[in-house]
Amino acid sequence: MPTYAYACKDCGHAFDIVQSFSDSTLTSCPECEGTLRKKFNSVGVVFKGSGFYRTDSRDAKGNTVSAAPASTPAAAPATPAPAAAAS
Repeated sequence: MPTYAYACKDCGHAFDIVQSFSDSTLTSCPECEGTLRKKFNSVGVVFKGSGFYRTDSRDAKGNTVSAAPASTPAAAPATPAPAAAAS
């Protein structure tokens, strides 16, 4: 279950409470019966596994590593055979 942070608009009392997603939002301060507001915090996100960082697709030298191997090898360009010297 998630933990929500609340703060009273009237007295400034701040507290955290564990609530279910289906529970209704608290509206009155437990200390002064004033109006509460829900505080929003940044969410910590953890990316696990490969592919999330720029360095994941590079080898130790800093060269880019291809993501998928080529299905067919590239054909070498045709070069004319050197002319044989006639003796």
